[in-house]
Amino acid sequence: MPTVEKTGLAANAAGRMVPESVNGRRQVPYLGAGKYWPAGLKASAPIRTAANYPANGDKRVSDLETALRKCGLRDGMVISSHHHLRDGDRVALMALKAAARLGVKDLMWFPSASFPSQKDAIELMEAGVIDHIEGSMNGPLGDYCTQGKMRGMGVLRSHGGRWQAIQDGEVHIDVAIIAAPAADAFGNCDGSHGKSACGSLGFALADSIYADYVIVVTDNLVPFPCVPWQIQGNNVDFVVEVDSIGDPAKIVSGTTQITRSPDRLRIAEFVARFLQDAGIMRNGFSFQAGSGGISLAFVSYLKEMMKQAGVKARFVRGGSTKYLVELLEEGLTDYILDGQTFDLDGVRSLANNSRHLATSPFTSYNYHGKGSFASMVDAVVLGATEVDTDFNANVVTHSDGRLLHGIGGWQNCLAAGCTILALPSFRDRIPVIVDDVTTLCGPGELIDVVVTERGIAINPLRQDLIDAVKGSKLPIRPLEDIKNEVQRICGGKPQPRKHSDRAVAIVKWVDGTVLDTVWQTA
Repeated sequence: MPTVEKTGLAANAAGRMVPESVNGRRQVPYLGAGKYWPAGLKASAPIRTAANYPANGDKRVSDLETALRKCGLRDGMVISSHHHLRDGDRVALMALKAAARLGVKDLMWFPSASFPSQKDAIELMEAGVIDHIEGSMNGPLGDYCTQGKMRGMGVLRSHGGRWQAIQDGEVHIDVAIIAAPAADAFGNCDGSHGKSACGSLGFALADSIYADYVIVVTDNLVPFPCVPWQIQGNNVDFVVEVDSIGDPAKIVSGTTQITRSPDRLRIAEFVARFLQDAGIMRNGFSFQAGSGGISLAFVSYLKEMMKQAGVKARFVRGGSTKYLVELLEEGLTDYILDGQTFDLDGVRSLANNSRHLATSPFTSYNYHGKGSFASMVDAVVLGATEVDTDFNANVVTHSDGRLLHGIGGWQNCLAAGCTILALPSFRDRIPVIVDDVTTLCGPGELIDVVVTERGIAINPLRQDLIDAVKGSKLPIRPLEDIKNEVQRICGGKPQPRKHSDRAVAIVKWVDGTVLDTVWQTA
């Protein structure tokens, strides 16, 4: 059984009990939205000299083990990776297994997200190579954490929160591993070209800027210069060629497929109609849709409404999909601002369309910057695993407390002008609308509308939206009423969940404070 870190608990501003110390580092409990103002200077990478790098610009080494050895990898270091190849990535495990062959122990793995295809990391945790993971854990890795088997405590951050943690010095990356679909021998690299093209590499940008050492791994070495480049070779120490960095076909996962469920299609139509009836859909507006099936269907409905009304968006935010690409190619939006590419149509568009722009969490989501794109979006459509009657929402755990999903950019998107959660009222006969969410990921004051197949609930704090849809034929209802109806359908109020008193992970808010705790399942 892993050693339990001894730490006190403190109540934060959301009324949640959170650890005062995590993985040996003191924490600041959540103080409320917009209440924590940091001070100090940004972190920085070590000064290097060109005298220690090849004059001909060729930074290639024979394999990852050699590169890691040259980086001085040793016990207890932080090794990072990105997830733009999603469930098709092969590089993160390749690097971690190379570290194991070097005999290194107690690493902190710091991925921008992990996926079920990386479940072999469990063996590396069992062997002591990985101490813990600070990053979104999807599927088996999250379940392993919830069972209390991980030595250290998990730390879950949004995409913007990860950039914040790196730039603020909360996490110092010793060695960053960047999977690159195209790279030159100097280390310039890009994600939009090559046999493993995955689109933007924005999630790896902070790693390349702030890490002590940066290793680029590519299966497509091109002559200098690699154009375009999103990662600059001046920040790269070594380049490693491999046969394959991953399978780009697996960028498309279960969360990036449009729904075919009649109930979920009804929800998607309600969302589009809400934007129309509330006056949000107008010339020059902007929106962002998540990668879930309902959100993707919503874009299809909205597209037809925009055509009928003669409305054009100034920009749409991605996660890009073929549905956003269609808007761009059909002249229904001026730009796609793309933080992550969710399908191969998005990859193609990013590579070939100058109005499809790669962004990063710094520009889009970083709360500790001089503004971000997130608050400039008129409306965002997101999913959730649970929402309660105070409009608080959960995206990482299920009602049984099991940690199975990541935060992604979800928290950062709550800064939009109108935040809409589009979700079925129950899943597997388990109500999604509850009295109190299992894990708090988003404060209710930032969530404006909940749309289900049984009706639409508007947060009472948004009287402007309530007024805007007066006279609409949409089924506007109190959230409490929808919850009570669903409980009757599902056979009554859900039984209180049970968990141990051992914290296994924390959920950070966008400002680096601790919003909630994930507890070991009973």
